[in-house]
Amino acid sequence: MRKLLLLALALAPVLAFSQGFQVNLEGQKQIGMGHTGTGILQDGASVFFNPGAVAMLPQNYVQGGISPLFFKSDFNPSGTSIQDRTANKIATPFSFYAAWGPKASFWKLGLAVYTPFGGLTDWGNTWQGKYVLESLDLKAIYFQPTISIKLADFISVGGGFVYNRGSVDLTQAIPLANSSGQPGQAELKGSGKGYGWNAGVYIKTEAGITIGITHRSQVTTTIPNGNAIFTVPGSLQSSFPQPNQFSSTIPLPATNSIGFGFYPCSKWILALDVNVINWDVYKTLSFDYTKNTPALQDTHSARNYTDAVSLRGGAQYKAKDNLALRFGGGYASTAVMDGYVTPEAPDANRVYGTLGLGYTMAKHLDLDISFEYEHLMQRTQTNNESQLSGTFKTNVYIPGISLAYHW
Repeated sequence: MRKLLLLALALAPVLAFSQGFQVNLEGQKQIGMGHTGTGILQDGASVFFNPGAVAMLPQNYVQGGISPLFFKSDFNPSGTSIQDRTANKIATPFSFYAAWGPKASFWKLGLAVYTPFGGLTDWGNTWQGKYVLESLDLKAIYFQPTISIKLADFISVGGGFVYNRGSVDLTQAIPLANSSGQPGQAELKGSGKGYGWNAGVYIKTEAGITIGITHRSQVTTTIPNGNAIFTVPGSLQSSFPQPNQFSSTIPLPATNSIGFGFYPCSKWILALDVNVINWDVYKTLSFDYTKNTPALQDTHSARNYTDAVSLRGGAQYKAKDNLALRFGGGYASTAVMDGYVTPEAPDANRVYGTLGLGYTMAKHLDLDISFEYEHLMQRTQTNNESQLSGTFKTNVYIPGISLAYHW
């Protein structure tokens, strides 16, 4: 029992470390082109994709978008024909960008507000893994002021400071039944903050190819006063003192990217991005609880994640002066080793495809829409700690829309 209860407390920040919660939905033009944007210059979303390119923008931008995310996962417990499924919940990752500089200046200022991590998962309170997870609501919002400088006509650099504000609400059953036979429940709620930076360089080559290189730093996020709320039989309440709090420090990983843009003619843009995400910083998850009892001790849980790689490609075709068609796709490797897969984000190697459309509604106003389908490879696992054993099958569906005003 003690092991399961400690695990319940250890789960909350795990969700921030799964590849499945790195949502990568920071720009509709870029999504439509397979999430490429490091080596091409499209709009104000370059504040995120490559701050070094922002100074090359021919205009100023204010834009915002949203990408409702439908996460569908099935779980088949080992040795059974049962199919547990997540409920129909919709997460809402969003982005906002502003880029401004005097006309013909060598510099621009930028501001980005976006959600690089997030998730909304609900398995219900009757499924096979209810003692591991019932529901999860995660939000992580990054604020990034940026400056970009054009050093010459062919090269520009830029960088920004990052402030992260995140929140989590997780519920999980506890194997302690009351007089009615209902299990207990733990709810873990908390918010935290962290700081980081990013930088990039953008190059126009004599061959007409554009190149971007970026680094987004590790953002160490601290949850100082998370609340641990327990519903247990009255006879055991002294083992789970209320109110109670926990603290933890979470290193969200750095990302290194290189991207290329190709322009075979005036109507076509082709793009390729390669990303390396330094998940290897996540070796152990530790928690310090304000009030301890023999049943409730501080925890130190091994995770041993590894670096992950994603390959992205995409294209844009200018069908008319006011209409652009986009498509793309990619592959992302999982950071989660065998034995560490959890139902918060049942991660696996994945492939995805995207489509997009851009329409100029007026001289200074653009409408962009996108759609993404992700397929995670089927993965059969037994978790080392919880011993939850079975096969996960997961698909993700993500429409998106944005408006951009430029002048």
